[in-house]
Amino acid sequence: MGSQESAVEQCAEAVIEIIPLVMRFLRHEMRSQGSSWLSVPQLRSLIFLNRCPGSSLSNVADHLGVTRATASALVEKLVQLDLVYRTEDPQERRRHVLNLTKSGVQQLNKVRAATCQSVAEVLANLSATQLQEIQAGLTLLGDTFNPKH
Repeated sequence: MGSQESAVEQCAEAVIEIIPLVMRFLRHEMRSQGSSWLSVPQLRSLIFLNRCPGSSLSNVADHLGVTRATASALVEKLVQLDLVYRTEDPQERRRHVLNLTKSGVQQLNKVRAATCQSVAEVLANLSATQLQEIQAGLTLLGDTFNPKH
């Protein structure tokens, strides 16, 4: 195996090991920031709908990796909590589009700000060079895995 193949495999292993650690930290922080009444999938749904307003139930299910029935129950709870609203798609009457309510945007922003503060506290002890390296690595990782680029 060549050195490029070895480096690629080592990098892949590091991604598989480190990303779940970061996600676990983020989930813990998001849940502890006064949003314990929301589940992680509900928070992920709010984040998705904020990024992709007007998405369908199928889009939410695909994003979460769950069945449409599971996504439907989850979205229904978010509607009941006045965090999401459903409207009929004007071009396809049997389809509904989902958007965050004002309250949904406020709740998401509150959780995100508090979580961002927790992440900043963890990063605070790093040098400026280390922070730049992390930022560059995250940008590269995002560009590599984002199919829209």
